[in-house]
Amino acid sequence: MSTTPYPAFSILLVDDEPDWLGSLALTLESCAGLSNIRSCNDSRQVMGILDQGGIGLVLLDLTMPHLSGEELLEQIAEQHPEVCVIVVSGLNQLETAVRCMRKGAFDYFVKTDDQDRMIGGVLRGVRLQELQRDYRELSSRLNSTELRHPEAFTEIITTDRGMRAACAYVEAVARSPQPLLITGESGVGKELIARATHRLSGCRGKLVTVNVAGLDDTVFSDTLFGHLRGAYTGADHPRRGMVEEASDGTLFLDEIGDLSIPSQVKLLRLLQEGEYFPLGSDLPKRLKARIIVATHQDLSVREAAGSFRRDLYFRLRTHQLLLPPLRERRGDLPLLVEHFLDEAATALGKPRPTTPRGLIPLLNSYRFPGNVRELKGMIYDAVSQQRERTLPLASFIRVVEGSRPEHGSGLPAAVQQNPFAGFEQLPTFSDAAAFLVLEAMERGGGNQTTAARLLGISQPALSKRLKMIKG
Repeated sequence: MSTTPYPAFSILLVDDEPDWLGSLALTLESCAGLSNIRSCNDSRQVMGILDQGGIGLVLLDLTMPHLSGEELLEQIAEQHPEVCVIVVSGLNQLETAVRCMRKGAFDYFVKTDDQDRMIGGVLRGVRLQELQRDYRELSSRLNSTELRHPEAFTEIITTDRGMRAACAYVEAVARSPQPLLITGESGVGKELIARATHRLSGCRGKLVTVNVAGLDDTVFSDTLFGHLRGAYTGADHPRRGMVEEASDGTLFLDEIGDLSIPSQVKLLRLLQEGEYFPLGSDLPKRLKARIIVATHQDLSVREAAGSFRRDLYFRLRTHQLLLPPLRERRGDLPLLVEHFLDEAATALGKPRPTTPRGLIPLLNSYRFPGNVRELKGMIYDAVSQQRERTLPLASFIRVVEGSRPEHGSGLPAAVQQNPFAGFEQLPTFSDAAAFLVLEAMERGGGNQTTAARLLGISQPALSKRLKMIKG
């Protein structure tokens, strides 16, 4: 059972009829999952309640003794313009509705209106307030360069400006109930960001992670929504779905770009309606978890190709975060290498090796298609082969050199994009070779062995060329 009131701000119901207040409060909680509700049956007390803070939405009756709803509407608009007001009246008068809207009401409903229509209007008001609060928090956070809660990001090893900006964004949107879409190449740390978001969310429940790649529609529904006993052949016992497991917490759906269209429809309904049906059940259950999704795919490309629903894409991207690949944060390489050396030595029960002088320059020449996850694997592999105090370079060299094209298999991308194409006067062959050698020595940190490997020549050949340059 949920113990966290929703939404984060209170909804104030104002009416002089206690029976109507009780009925409306019960309807909003049972049908819309809105539990953070306060009631007031004396219009004279409303402004005092608002002055205390914490109210984000007011449902206001028009016809009340002492102070009318229209008078209250004007006072709220003047003194608390941040509060959203929905008028609920017993009068079905167009002129009155228009007048209230001009005075600042967000919406106007008649008490005899269809219940679903009124609930929909209240949910729209809640969503508007949530988005406005998210915007204010985001604006405040992005004006600051310092993290308020660095302890939430201890798993993320970085001094990179782009990654620090991503962490600041997470701090800004962590408490928002709206979905968060995390994109980036495989291995950049999307799950680490999801965990940090959950830590900062204030959610009392746990983080539940589901990799949805390869799940067909039936398995997706069963995994997320669960089933009743007898829902299908073999369903001998009821099963809680992951949505229910994540109640009061966070549900993290990884590889969301691989979802089939039927599964996308079900996820969209979950996000839009805030409810779902366990397999074999006709009774809906309420969503009580924050949703975070991640993908290495470009959803805008998939949406344009028709393989990802546009409405789901726009629903998911309310909060969107793109994590930079490791090749764009090379300044983090020394930090990450030292971190993974400590971790690998502890995990493998070996003494911590020292870092060879040419390792960082060598890694700087590699594009890391697998990003941080690949670097971690490379470090663990090297430590497992360690026989001396210094970490062996051999395993790193095999990976870096193995990524380069074979002779005769076509020109590498750097050559296909000819660096001399824009030169009005070409350098001589000797000058070009000299510049190339000096650049390799710079990237290799002055280590001839590393520089020679970057150039694809032997160390004696490099030494000879250096002597020619100096001579």
